[in-house]
Amino acid sequence: MRGENQSSVSEFLLLGLPIWPEQQAVFFALFLGMYLITVLGNLLIILLIRLDSRLHTPMYFFLSHLAFTDVSFSSVTLPKMLMNMQTEHLSISYPGCISQMYFYILFGCVDNLLLAVMAYDRYVAICHPLYYTTIMKEDLCVLLVAGSWILSCGSALLHTLLLTQVSFCADNIIPHFFCSLPILLRLSCSNTSLNELVIYTAGAAVVIFPLTGILVSYGRIGASILKVPTTKGICKALSTCGSHLSVVSLFYGTIIALYFSPASSNSNDNDMIASLMYTVVTPMLNPFIYSLRNRDMKLALEILFRNNIVFTK
Repeated sequence: MRGENQSSVSEFLLLGLPIWPEQQAVFFALFLGMYLITVLGNLLIILLIRLDSRLHTPMYFFLSHLAFTDVSFSSVTLPKMLMNMQTEHLSISYPGCISQMYFYILFGCVDNLLLAVMAYDRYVAICHPLYYTTIMKEDLCVLLVAGSWILSCGSALLHTLLLTQVSFCADNIIPHFFCSLPILLRLSCSNTSLNELVIYTAGAAVVIFPLTGILVSYGRIGASILKVPTTKGICKALSTCGSHLSVVSLFYGTIIALYFSPASSNSNDNDMIASLMYTVVTPMLNPFIYSLRNRDMKLALEILFRNNIVFTK
């Protein structure tokens, strides 16, 4: 069996969420609604940033890329999951499965890195306000975003190329709603020690380094505020960092709550819940967090609606 290569498996079966058949219609409507809110909400943010010249700043430049990444991240897994729930056609081709895994890792890494970049932007805005425009030049912003995409592409490509070298024999059933790399490695009938090593090194670095950058940035922001603990300074910091800090807390709070849960809990269920949080809940909530907690975004939204109403009259 070990002599067979990956061509021995032409497709995989995605079992999806552990939902009773009579509940399929309810959950289909729920996830379809959440997906539509995610797509429309994030595309609205991109549109507002494009149309309003006052939002042509580094913070909103990064936010537009985060919104695009959120839409893409959800679109990698949710449409296939919804199709499986509706048609009960659970199969996915081998190339389709590998592609889905690649883009899931890609957009997940970009999300991580962009959150770190935005934390650095907030640090410069609060701790070095007089030099903000000098430091956060357009070239640096483009470089930070391009670097995030390049590093993420490299990480996703590394995992994908290593996965294509392992063999899949008889077992092709994936107890998940998308092609998860750890589950695919468990299905393999060849030695996956190198793949696992890369996951624990390159994969962990993509999470640990951005999280460290975020903690350092907010640590310095906190220290700067504590030096002159005025009400005005605290309010300014909250208005500047509140939205981003909420998104970071939601994103990494899920990791801490689920992956550091007691060992007795079902690891596959934890992984599925975490994946739903990353691909469904967090991307859906991000537009609300940034629009409801941000005066500039609310003002741009009001102007857009006002102009549309005037135009239609």
